[in-house]
Amino acid sequence: MSGRALFRDREEAGHWLAAELAGYAGRGDLLVLALPRGGVPVAFPVAQALGAPLDVLVVRRLGVPGHPERAMGAIAAGTVVVEPGVAASLQLPDRVLEREADRERAELERRERAYREGRPPHAVAGKTVIVVDDGIATGASVRAAVVALRTLGPAGIVVAAPVASPRALEALEQVADHVVCVTTPAWFRAVGELYGDFPQTSDEEVKALLRASGASAGGEAAHTALHPAFAAP
Repeated sequence: MSGRALFRDREEAGHWLAAELAGYAGRGDLLVLALPRGGVPVAFPVAQALGAPLDVLVVRRLGVPGHPERAMGAIAAGTVVVEPGVAASLQLPDRVLEREADRERAELERRERAYREGRPPHAVAGKTVIVVDDGIATGASVRAAVVALRTLGPAGIVVAAPVASPRALEALEQVADHVVCVTTPAWFRAVGELYGDFPQTSDEEVKALLRASGASAGGEAAHTALHPAFAAP
């Protein structure tokens, strides 16, 4: 583990995060939505500890044509969220954003179908939704997810991550009802710096965790106690 790493891996980070979210445990209106792929292995122990169902919320970045390093927005839950000022500053016509959104919408729907393997998505309306990622650097994807979720009528939206930059955390507090984070180091630069083991999460791992979560949803495994090493005092 590197000198600054706080979490051994995403699973351990999920147990830490579950302890921070312990106040939500056992609520009947709770839904945990993970941002794939890296957010899923963090969200799995969170959902298990809180006794909540787990699903994915795919967010797709809308890149500026010819400038792949820049994002003009994102799409999640069928809603397009435009980055303030980007499209206008580049003088991009609306059809450019629409064309990019149509392409990414198709990919978003394909990925959601693949991850769920035929299972229907969980209803969001009236639920308290906890949106989980493995870390938040800029917050753009998570912000898009929150804005999109608002259109589906949840009772409340909680953003949760093991680590976030102070700037991203401040921005997310403006759009979410509650933001929960284990650590926000001032020196934060990249999510992987806080993890000893931070490999790419595979599509197969995402699908396996969603299957495992669904299989335990009605049984005792869905109400597993918080990991003993990180249980709240």
